[in-house]
Amino acid sequence: MIDTPTPKTDQTLWEEMRARGVTRRDFIKFCTWMAAYMGLESSGVAQVARALEKNKRIPIIWLHFQECTCCSESFIRSSHPIVADILLDKVSLDYTETLQAAAGHQAEAIKEQTMKESYGEYILMVEGSVPMEEDGVYCCIGGKSAQQILEEAAAGAKAIVAWGNCACAGCVQSANPNPTGARSIKSLIKNKPIVNVQGCPPIAEVMAGTVVHLLAFGRIPQLDALGRPKAFYSRRVHDTCYRRPYYDAGLFVESFDDENAKRGYCLYKMGCRGPTTYNSCGIIRWNNGTSFPIQSGHGCIGCSEEGFWDQSPFYKRLAGFPGFGIETTADKIGVGLGVATAVGIAAHATMTNIRKRKTIGQQPGETETEAEQEESNA
Repeated sequence: MIDTPTPKTDQTLWEEMRARGVTRRDFIKFCTWMAAYMGLESSGVAQVARALEKNKRIPIIWLHFQECTCCSESFIRSSHPIVADILLDKVSLDYTETLQAAAGHQAEAIKEQTMKESYGEYILMVEGSVPMEEDGVYCCIGGKSAQQILEEAAAGAKAIVAWGNCACAGCVQSANPNPTGARSIKSLIKNKPIVNVQGCPPIAEVMAGTVVHLLAFGRIPQLDALGRPKAFYSRRVHDTCYRRPYYDAGLFVESFDDENAKRGYCLYKMGCRGPTTYNSCGIIRWNNGTSFPIQSGHGCIGCSEEGFWDQSPFYKRLAGFPGFGIETTADKIGVGLGVATAVGIAAHATMTNIRKRKTIGQQPGETETEAEQEESNA
């Protein structure tokens, strides 16, 4: 008979970190780092630290369905070692098919135990879409379909986190003609709070920030209309892109090998979806803050938006998008801003010359208003 290991639920996150050699200094650095990413004020650092010191860790069940595991790959490559070594692998997870040491009946026993003993308290995290065609035969684990597994695990969950575009919106599996009948988590589970952490994959620090928010505050973060955490999805990639000044000036890359590409001009004409995509790529970036797709020379493909696969080809420019109060295109924006700038410069020069002439005509000690009055009387 195989002994089933009991998950440690009696320790706080800080106790587990300290037992594994994390110093107090590193712990506070981690709390500061996470508070900054979540957009909290400086007082939020103490709140995060206090919560992680005192709160018992939340049991987590992490399921995998139709996906490529890129979300897990992204998470474990976070630039902060506490996320990769402690928060994910050693502390929070009771069950995950990808990272757990247990297998077979032993692994299933751990999941069942967590679902029973922590009913109403555990967080369910899901990576991948759920196939509904042919009774779900396209994704089965342990003799059960993905739909069955999801519904059983969701029943006792306190909240659900959908990782990546597959779980949030179906991703490539649900792209036309969607042969497996792939569905998102939110389309199947209606009676639980669901957080959609979009991307293909999501940024590691965005994933970590979502987990820390759940641990620190015991509730889901504030969400946007698509169920995404506002702290990370409130601004367009376009709004935080370092190439934005070129867009405003109407300077665009026409082909990936032209001189404009070498100069780092805007990639809008190459199909960049930055103007319609909400994500933190331009702020947090990837690989320890090194870069993001646009910085590497490739346009945004909009992977944090619903149905982005069906918006292809990715190298075809957007026909138009909301901006500057009207439906417009980058060409019109560039030309319009150029004309507006020229008019503004001319107006500014005219007013400056008028002021200078008035000042020259003033007598010593006379104010500009007095000079104007004398000029009008004359």
